[in-house]
Amino acid sequence: MSPARTDRGRTAHAWTWTYEGYDPERERLREALCTLGNGYFATRGAASETSEGPSHCPGTYAAGCYNRLTSSVAGRQVENEDMVNLPNWLPLRYRVRVEGARPGPWLSPDGPELIEHGQTLDLRHGTLTRRSVYTAREGGGRRLRVEQRRLVHMGEPHLAAQRTSFTAEGWTGEVEVEAALDGDVRNAGVDRYADLANLHLTRWRTGTATGSGTGTGSVTGTRTGTGSATGFERSDTVWLCCRTLNSHIRIALAARTRVVGRRGTTSRPGTPSRPGITPRTHLTARQAVQALTIPVESGETVVVDKTVALYTSHDPAISGPLTAAIEAVRRAPDFPRLLASHHRAWEHIWRRAALDVPGEAGVILRLHLFHVLQTLSPHTADLDVGVPARGLHGEAYRGHVFWDELFVLPYLNLHFPEVSRALLRYRYRRLPAACRAARDAGRAGAMYPWQSGSDGREESQELHLNPRSGRWLPDHSRLQHHVGSAVAYNVWQYAQASGDTRFLYGEGAETLIQIARFWADAAVWDPSLERYRVRGVVGPDEYHDGYPDSPAPGLDDNAYTNVTAAWVLTRALELSRALPPSRGQELFERLRLDPAEPDRWDDIAHRLHVPYHDGVISQFDGYADLAELDWDRYRGQYGDIRRLDRILEAEGDSVNRYKASKQADVLMLGHLFPPRELAGLFRQLGHRLDDESWRATIDYYLPRTSHGSTLSALVSAWVLARARRDEAWAYAEEALIGDVADIQGGTTAEGIHLGAMAGTLDFVQRCLTGLEARDDGLWLDPAPLPQLSKFRVGVRYRDHWDVDLRIRAQRVRVGVPEAAEGPVRVVLGDSESAVAPGTSRWLDLPRGRVSRARARRRR
Repeated sequence: MSPARTDRGRTAHAWTWTYEGYDPERERLREALCTLGNGYFATRGAASETSEGPSHCPGTYAAGCYNRLTSSVAGRQVENEDMVNLPNWLPLRYRVRVEGARPGPWLSPDGPELIEHGQTLDLRHGTLTRRSVYTAREGGGRRLRVEQRRLVHMGEPHLAAQRTSFTAEGWTGEVEVEAALDGDVRNAGVDRYADLANLHLTRWRTGTATGSGTGTGSVTGTRTGTGSATGFERSDTVWLCCRTLNSHIRIALAARTRVVGRRGTTSRPGTPSRPGITPRTHLTARQAVQALTIPVESGETVVVDKTVALYTSHDPAISGPLTAAIEAVRRAPDFPRLLASHHRAWEHIWRRAALDVPGEAGVILRLHLFHVLQTLSPHTADLDVGVPARGLHGEAYRGHVFWDELFVLPYLNLHFPEVSRALLRYRYRRLPAACRAARDAGRAGAMYPWQSGSDGREESQELHLNPRSGRWLPDHSRLQHHVGSAVAYNVWQYAQASGDTRFLYGEGAETLIQIARFWADAAVWDPSLERYRVRGVVGPDEYHDGYPDSPAPGLDDNAYTNVTAAWVLTRALELSRALPPSRGQELFERLRLDPAEPDRWDDIAHRLHVPYHDGVISQFDGYADLAELDWDRYRGQYGDIRRLDRILEAEGDSVNRYKASKQADVLMLGHLFPPRELAGLFRQLGHRLDDESWRATIDYYLPRTSHGSTLSALVSAWVLARARRDEAWAYAEEALIGDVADIQGGTTAEGIHLGAMAGTLDFVQRCLTGLEARDDGLWLDPAPLPQLSKFRVGVRYRDHWDVDLRIRAQRVRVGVPEAAEGPVRVVLGDSESAVAPGTSRWLDLPRGRVSRARARRRR
C-alpha cells in the first residue's frame, strides 16, 4: 500500500495509529480519525487546549440526540434536524509561571512555544495519548513536557476521563491549569452549513457539587456570572446542564478535577499531591471552570485527572440527568482503575470481533473495525438508534441514517447480532411513519425515508448547495425508495445469520411485508411491454435524478430498484407462507392483508421490467439514449472528478445528460447477491445472466463511474473479486484508504464513512471467503486476492459463538469452539463436512479455483 496515498506524518503498527508533528491543515481529519466512543457517545480527538476554529472542531455526540431548527435558504424557510454537538468536556488549558516572573501565555499546539508534538491512538485499549513539548519564548532551555491520555469508557458508557502530566525541565515555579465544561458550542463542523441555524442548546445552568448533592450556586442561561461560586471554592466537582431547543432533550455533565500525584528524581510515582491544591471554581452562564495552581520543581512531574459523566433525559432508570451525572462522577474510581476496567471491556469486545489480516491492510482494517465498534457497540443494543452514516465522529449528513446499514449489518450479524437486532428495531419503531409516508404519496405499505433521524420522517434536503457554483439546487434524493429494499434485506440477512425466528416472525415479518406492499402498489402494468414498471425513482447512482430537460424528477425502471423489489416480494411471499398459522392469521388481520395480495406479489416478482441495451443491463430505461462523456477532457481539466455533478452544474451543464455515474448502481446487485442467487433472480424475471453477460455489464459501467462515493470502490472491489480478481485490489485499496488518506479532499474531517469502513470488514469476512450463513450451515466459496490471500476471521453462527475461519491460498481451516452445541455443517464447492465442537478441519479449495489462482500467479 503506497505511503504516498496516506496522511503524511502518520505511522501505524499492529495496534497503534500514530501522528508525529503538528499539522494545522490536517488537524480536523486527525480529530475525526482519533475519535473515542463507546456506542452511547463519542468525542472527537480534538486538542483540550483549544476551542473551535479553522483548524479545530471539537465535538461530542450522543447516539440518537437530535434537534430541529429552521433556516432561511435561498429565500425559503427550510427545516433541518441535526445530531447535536453537546457541551464540550475536553477543555483543559495550562500555562507556566517561573519563580519571580509573571505567568506566561496559555499554551497550545497553535502557539509558537510548541517544539514537539505527537499523538497515538491505541486501538487495543481504546485510548488517545497526546504528547507535546513547549519551550519558553525567551529561551534559556526551559521546557514543559505535557502528556495526556484520554478515554471514553467502553464498560461504563456514561464516563470519560483524561489524565494530564506536566513535567518541568530546567525551571521551578508553578503550572496553572484551567479545566472546564463548556456549553457555549454550536454545530459548526461542516463549512457548507455555515449559514444555517446551528445553535441547538438553551437554558444552560452551572454549579458545583460536594458529596452526593448539587450546589446552589448555579447560574442560569439568562444572565452571565463571572465570579467564583460562594461557598464552593474547595469543591472538586462542577456540573453543567442544558437542553435542546426544540426536541427538549435534557443534557447534564459533571466533572471532577484533582491533582493526584507528583513524581521526580527523589519521589515515587503516585506520591500524594501537595496539600492545599484545591480547584477554585468559576461559573458563568455556559461554562463551569476549575482553576488550579500547582507548584513544580525542575525534573518533577505533576498529574491532573479529569473525570466526566454525561447523561441525557433519554436514559432509562435515572431520576434525572443532572443527579445521575453527579452521582456517577462521585462514585467513579480513580484514573488507573478506570483505565484498567476500560481495558478489560475492550478486551471482551475484541474477542468477539476477531480479525487477523497481515500487513498494512490489516492495520487499516483494524482501525475501521475500531471506529465501527465505537459507534455501534453492545451498548447500542439498549438504545433506540439507527446507523449514522458518518458515525458519531462529525456533523456531515447531519448525523442522519441512510442505507449505510446495508453495508454495516452483515458484519455485525456475525459478531454482535444483538446490536443488529436493535438497529432493525429502530426501523420497526418507525414503520408507522413509513406507512404514513406511503399513504401521503398515494401508496400502500411502507415507504422508508432516504434520510431518517429521530422519528422516522423524511429528513432529506429539498435544496442542496453546490460549493463550486454557490447555487442552491433542488434535491431529489428522497426518490431513492430502494432504501426500503435495503431494510428488508437486512431483516432477512439478520435472521439467516442469527436464527432469530422470533424476530423474523414478529417485527421482521411486519416490516418486510409492508415494504413488499409498497413495491406491489408502486408497480404499474405496461401492456405494450407485458411487464410491470416502477416509475419516478432515483437509483443508488444519485447523479441521475431525472431525464434531460424534463421538468419532472425521477427515472423509470432503475434496474437495481426493480431487481431488489422483486427479491423483496419473493421473500415476503416465502415468509408469509412460513409463518406459524396463529401468527400469520394475527398479522394478516392486523395489516388487513387481502388474500389476493400474495398472488399479486408473486406475479410482479416474475414480471418486473429490467431494461437492457447493447447486450448489458441498463441502469434505467432510457440510459442508452444519453450522451457519452469525454472523461479524458474532464480528468485533464479538473483532475479529481469524483463530484462530476458539481463540476457540470457549475459549467451550466447537467450530469443527467451523460452516461456517467457517481457510484456503482447496477453493480450493487453483485454486492448484495452471490452469483448463483443473482442468476436465479434474473431467471425468475425472464432473463439469462451468466458469467459472460455479468462481466460485460461490469466492463461497461466501471469506466463510466466517477466513484464519487466511498462505497463505490468497495462495491467495485467486491464484484471484481468474483469476476476479475486481478483488477480487484486497486479498488479494494482505495476503499481501505478512503478515510485514512481523505481521498475525497476534506470529507473525512466532517466524520468518517461508517458504511465504507464496515464494508471493508465485510469484504474480507464474506466476499473473500464466499461465506453465506444459511439455515442448514455455513457455505464457503473462497476467492482470496493475491494481496489478501492469508487471513483469519472469527464469526458467530447461530449458537456457535466463535467459529474460526482461516483462509490460505489453497485451503480453508474451519474450527468450532468446544462449547458449541453440536457440529457445524460446512459446504465448500461440491463437498460438505460436519465440524464437531472442539475440533477443526482443513478443507481444500475446489480444483478449478486452485488452478485459476495458480494461473494468475504465473501471469
